[in-house]
Amino acid sequence: MFRLRFVNPCLRRLLHGATVNRDQVLEQLQVCSVEDQVFDVVDKNKAKLAVNHVSCAVEMLWQFQKDRPDRLRTVAFTKNHPQFLTLRVLAENKIALMDDVILVDMLYSFLRLNVDPHDSLVQQLISEAWLRLDRLEMECLSKFAICLSDQFLQHSRLMGHITSIVDQRLSSIDNARVLTSLMVSVSSLVSPKLRDALISRVDHLLDTMDPLHYNNPRRVVQFLRAIKYNYRPILDKCNQILLYNIPRMDAGNISIIMGLYEALQFNNCEFRLAAKQRLTELMDSCTRPLSFTKLFVALAPMASLEIRERLENTALLLADELSAHQALAVAEALDEIRSRNLSLVNKIGSVIHRNLNIYKPMELARITQSLFVLHYRNPELFSQLRKILVNFLQHSIFPYEVTMLTRVLSMLPCPQLDSAIISRVEAVMTQCSFSDLSAISFAIAKSARNDQSYHHKTISKYVELKFISVEWFEEMLLQETMVTLQRMIDQINWINAPELAFFLTRANHLCPPLMDRIASVTIEDIDKIHYSATYAILLPFSVLNYDPAQADELYDACIQRFTPHIRSFDAHLLVLLAYSLAVADRFPEELIREIFSIDFLGKLDAQLETLPDSLNMRTRLRLMELNRAVCLECPEFQVPWFHEQYCQHLQSKGTGTVSPVQQQIHKILGEVLGGINCVRAAVVSPYFHTVDFECILDKHLQPWPYSKPSTLQVSDKGKVQWQRSNLESTNDELPPGAQRVAVDFLDSRFFCKNSHNMKGEALMKKRHLEILGYHVVQIPHFEWNSMELSTQDAWKEYLKNKIFKDLSS
Repeated sequence: MFRLRFVNPCLRRLLHGATVNRDQVLEQLQVCSVEDQVFDVVDKNKAKLAVNHVSCAVEMLWQFQKDRPDRLRTVAFTKNHPQFLTLRVLAENKIALMDDVILVDMLYSFLRLNVDPHDSLVQQLISEAWLRLDRLEMECLSKFAICLSDQFLQHSRLMGHITSIVDQRLSSIDNARVLTSLMVSVSSLVSPKLRDALISRVDHLLDTMDPLHYNNPRRVVQFLRAIKYNYRPILDKCNQILLYNIPRMDAGNISIIMGLYEALQFNNCEFRLAAKQRLTELMDSCTRPLSFTKLFVALAPMASLEIRERLENTALLLADELSAHQALAVAEALDEIRSRNLSLVNKIGSVIHRNLNIYKPMELARITQSLFVLHYRNPELFSQLRKILVNFLQHSIFPYEVTMLTRVLSMLPCPQLDSAIISRVEAVMTQCSFSDLSAISFAIAKSARNDQSYHHKTISKYVELKFISVEWFEEMLLQETMVTLQRMIDQINWINAPELAFFLTRANHLCPPLMDRIASVTIEDIDKIHYSATYAILLPFSVLNYDPAQADELYDACIQRFTPHIRSFDAHLLVLLAYSLAVADRFPEELIREIFSIDFLGKLDAQLETLPDSLNMRTRLRLMELNRAVCLECPEFQVPWFHEQYCQHLQSKGTGTVSPVQQQIHKILGEVLGGINCVRAAVVSPYFHTVDFECILDKHLQPWPYSKPSTLQVSDKGKVQWQRSNLESTNDELPPGAQRVAVDFLDSRFFCKNSHNMKGEALMKKRHLEILGYHVVQIPHFEWNSMELSTQDAWKEYLKNKIFKDLSS
């Protein structure tokens, strides 16, 4: 049975139906169990070998390799065997006699056995397949497309022909494996129309296939990643199948899927939790360098400190056995988790050091970046890296490669960029994207700062490039983008509205016509929009503090859309959604009660452990701010305030720096109020809002002095030491009719980039402080720094009006 398993693929074809005459050569091949036996049969029967024999022999040789673990494969031995050359010659001579299936299978097997793509055999097989392309069955076409992709021919005319055939015959494809393979192969060439048709077809086939075949949904996710299309309905379906199969997956498969999810920004916590559990189970069995490297890369970023320590200890033991690329993978994982295990970092660095000649340019760039972030200290290695990187850069013709190499060279000690490097940068600059230009300008500007003679050696346009590209050109590009988007406003629909809304939020740009259009199409087609996309749609309205004419209808439509699916959201995304609604002063009861239930908070805690540190911290902060907003604005929900210790921990770290303007305002406030002891600086409210300055006015609007003098306390690192002002304990000390006043300076972060429109978070803070009993004075930066307020007397008068005018009226 063992031997029959190997020959089964070719026997299925050759033994279809009963054969009248015995085929002795085939029978001899049938009993072979290792390569040498196949080669022996070939050697003894060279003159008798027909197309079917050659096909069967080649397919068996690949099957032997395929069924072995990577470390036990002997492809080099097979490829260099004299009888393998015999098979290649025979195959090349018999191409015209091959049927379509044998032709494509032969090409596939020879490529898997590392026959050079430029070899005449491979070239002739491809040419013959191209001639037959329109008649190939879809399974053959799929396999042929894979062969082309393996040779980096994704953009070739031949792949274009295949894409056209897929478009014409899509409805006839009933095999999910065939279709998903084709989708990945043609992903570089699909139009939006074909993209949608492919997704629709594969959506149907995923429902009808065996759910254990998890490579099909994995390829669908790979297709979405390739075309940069985060289409949630199909992603959710694929994720459910992949989630079902996690107990059967190895570390390599899990690592691949998580990488695809990350590229699509699809942080499915249910999958990450299941993956974390499965990877933890595999720890004891992943003891060889290859399997352990895949495990380390996938598990370390989401592991607990205890598991992470175990992983690092194992990595230290295996380090000397790691290959060059395994060491690179571990180094990047250590960079991601910001490891401080110096013994491990040094060990991985030494493995990389002795393999420098193996790495390609972009791999060396990644190595340099990771070792730099890990604070690896080896002047000799960095010196060699610099020489190799400079050599690669001088000969590179690819803009993305020149950009990356230039950027990492600026990280190294003595980051001067000589004239040869500048010449190479200049040669590719016209082909660079704006992102590339920004990276190059940053690197050159950094070099200029570190080399006093650099200004004399470099043309001034490069020295100024940083300021032109980052400050001026970026702003001009954004303005032109907004003009273009408004010109295309009629093309905004329910499909692209979420992405456009997210773009406006990130750009911090208030554009009422675009936002009105987003609101309109959302209300009209809310049932077509994926429930999770409501977060992106509502974000600019709450963050940028813009209420369209249909504001109530927009919020109501979105709330009604996502409410039935509340429990389908990832826990962290639900928190972020609820917080964005709270900023807009909207608190859907069902959503709030779900988030502040014991079950949900337990699930959130578990999921947060699997998220990247930055997203973890952001979610925890938003949960605190949501808890605070609900306690202050919706006391009827009876949600307790449970973030006291968390806020105290944040406060102990210091949460900001003192700007010169704040110091100036502090001084002038002291003069306006009759003494610095009438102003308290860097105050924290009972619910841990930070307030720049606080003062108390009695019923006659006279300043009330504090018992202790006020100072702006700053730590050695420049962080403000915020002082807790327990309002509940000091209320009794206030004279009858007195008013507590909060004064905040609002810099540019609190306003939209293109206007003086105050953002939602600043308004929410004002609401909260007013609920706590404060009279709130907000000082916009554009008022304080205006020409009208250019004298000491003008600033004093401005503060007097701000503090006293509303209270006296």
